[in-house]
Amino acid sequence: MIYVFLADGFEEIEAISPIDLLRRSGKEVITVGVSGKTVMGAHNIPVTADIAAEEIVLDTNLEMIVLPGGMPGTLNLEKNEYVQKAIDYCTEKNIYIGAICAAPSILGHKGLLRGKTAVCYEGFENQLEGAVIGSSSVEADGNIITARGAGVAVKFGLKLVEKLTSAEASNKLSKAILCD
Repeated sequence: MIYVFLADGFEEIEAISPIDLLRRSGKEVITVGVSGKTVMGAHNIPVTADIAAEEIVLDTNLEMIVLPGGMPGTLNLEKNEYVQKAIDYCTEKNIYIGAICAAPSILGHKGLLRGKTAVCYEGFENQLEGAVIGSSSVEADGNIITARGAGVAVKFGLKLVEKLTSAEASNKLSKAILCD
C-alpha cells in the first residue's frame, strides 16, 4: 500500500502522474486528503482523496509514502501531524519516501537528507539540510527518492515503480506509455 498525501495547493501533475504509474504497475495507491477529502490543487483542480489524513494506518502493509510539491501544498503537508507521523514511521522502518519539487524540503528540515544525494525545485536547495545536491532530475538514495519538479513527474513516477517492483517493470511501463 502506498499513501500519496494531498494538501491544498499541491502541484497536480506531481501527484497524479505517480499515482497513475504506480497503479498501472499493480500497486495499491491510496490518496490521502490532508485538509479533508476534497483537496484543491495549485491550479484550482479539485481532487477527491480516497481517505482523510486521520484515517491512515501505519503498519506492515505500507510500502511507500509520496509527497507532491507545490505551494502552498508543501507548507500544508509539513505542518500536518499525520504527514509527520507517516514520515517518522517510514524512517524508523526504512520504508520508501518519495518527495518532488519543494517537498524534499520537508525531509531536509527533519534532518533526513544528511549525507544523502537529493534534488528539489530550484531555489530550495538550502532547505535540504546536509544533503549532497544531485545532478540528475530524479535521485534515489537509500529509502528516499527525490525529484526536481513537475517537468519530471513521469520520470519520478517511473523511479517509484522501479524501487517497488523492478527496473524491468519500470522500463516496460515507460515503453507502454511511449515515454522516451
